[in-house]
Amino acid sequence: MDVTRRTVLSAVAIAPAAALLTDRTPARAASPPGDVVGKISVGYQGWFACPGDGAPIGGWWHWSRDRFQPPSPANTTIVSWPDTRDYAHVYPTAYTNLGDGRPATLFSSYDQQTVDTHFRWMQTHNIDTAALQRFNPVGDEGPTRDAMAWKVRSAAEATGRKFYIMYDVTGWTNMQSELVTDWAGKMSAHTASPAYARQNGKPVVCVWGFGFNDDGRPFAPAACLDVIHRLKAQGCYVIGGVPTYWREGKNDSRPGFLDVYHAFHMISPWMVGRTGTLDGLDWFHAQVNTPDQADCNAHGIDYQPCVLPGDLSAGHRRHGDFYWRSIYNMVRLGAQGLYVSMFDEYNEGNQIAKTAETAASVPAGSGIRALDEDGTFCSADYYLRITGDGGRMLKGQIPLTAVRPTPPTTGSQPPPVTDLARGRPTAASGHTQVYTSGNAVDGDGGSYWESVNNAFPQWIQVDLGQAATVARLVLKVPPSWGARTQTLAVSGSTDGTAFATLAGSAGRTFDPAAGNAVTVSCPPTRARYVRVGFTANTGWPAGQLSALEIYPA
Repeated sequence: MDVTRRTVLSAVAIAPAAALLTDRTPARAASPPGDVVGKISVGYQGWFACPGDGAPIGGWWHWSRDRFQPPSPANTTIVSWPDTRDYAHVYPTAYTNLGDGRPATLFSSYDQQTVDTHFRWMQTHNIDTAALQRFNPVGDEGPTRDAMAWKVRSAAEATGRKFYIMYDVTGWTNMQSELVTDWAGKMSAHTASPAYARQNGKPVVCVWGFGFNDDGRPFAPAACLDVIHRLKAQGCYVIGGVPTYWREGKNDSRPGFLDVYHAFHMISPWMVGRTGTLDGLDWFHAQVNTPDQADCNAHGIDYQPCVLPGDLSAGHRRHGDFYWRSIYNMVRLGAQGLYVSMFDEYNEGNQIAKTAETAASVPAGSGIRALDEDGTFCSADYYLRITGDGGRMLKGQIPLTAVRPTPPTTGSQPPPVTDLARGRPTAASGHTQVYTSGNAVDGDGGSYWESVNNAFPQWIQVDLGQAATVARLVLKVPPSWGARTQTLAVSGSTDGTAFATLAGSAGRTFDPAAGNAVTVSCPPTRARYVRVGFTANTGWPAGQLSALEIYPA
């Protein structure tokens, strides 16, 4: 069964933001620096497969709801699209082509080249340690999970990264009897690798899911304590991936589990889905994380809070400001280490791995948000770069700062200009013959939309998929056509029903000497639906466009 760490409870009500601090009061470290204390770790799923990659599980594992059918808008488990330019081997899907016309392809985690690429990204951006997720290995996922551990080991050894096994007990009915057996009989073999993470001289292993208040993790405290004690008896340094409210035993945490939580060497509370705002992060810092750290200090436990880039599909990221606030709050707290959720979680939109930059790099018409979803262009590696800077701040290599030091792009060149309309769904008042509205956003200067003739007014509309800041339109007719003036206006809407004027009606001259292109500027305005309305055309009795391009501020 495919399982996910989709948020267990809805985010709690958020109180007003706590004031940002500019000084850092280090917490008392229970352990000296090692491979998780004083380091930045990332959760690594490694759970994507494609037909033909050799994975024992077969099919489109974790890409499709029905893994035996190719991923498409109607058969998908993902909400974000990866940037695949660094992969040597990709697999065609049933999605439409990307906005720029390239085939919509996806990677397989089972390809060693994919894992090697991911760990090179970690090496480039100074990410110290990867926590390889391991769900119930007794069922049909087992052989694939076993192989992924070897692939991750190989990549970690080649790049000087560390890794450890992170068990997820979700849906694992016989966890108590099988988890330690799996560790002792299989996974402990990887501790022979110099790349296997150690803390306080002990191999690191994490167990995620004890104490969560849901049916997928129904284990009693005694069973959980038994597993922790047996792993310790195996000589392990044991991390607990625990509920957000572990200390208070409420909301996402069952009561009566405090002895379980205090048995771990390190505690790493879950945060995904708990908030999507800066004020929310500040509230958690003051009301949850600060007393968490005090409790860990009092019990000699290392604290590894979860930091996260935000759900891209829900518009939480604020071009990196959400992620930086998450990191900053935990570093100023004095946390012993940081756990990033996640490296490659395209299913929940909280991945830091390279992601599609613009609408040109996601399947046309899919509605999947790219990194520029709020109008700010961000390079595909942006969240990897933020992670690297966050790690440096954690280690004291750069000063503690609430101001994000990482620019959305690198180098001195301006970022690419993003046409928000390319490949997006369109609508129109009507069209003539084969000259449909989609021709205006297909990137082909020779194809065009033509409205019903002799029947003004007419209009054409683009659905951007989500609200964006619209500041400029570029309208074109085929470059070989003669000059004409079209009287047109531009309006925008967030809901497709109530439209407001962005640019008033005026005659716009399309001149072949200027490429038959017209620029229409407007005050920066949030809109999802952008409509161009026509009331006259001196060249033909219809509205005509070969390109309708929309650009952010």
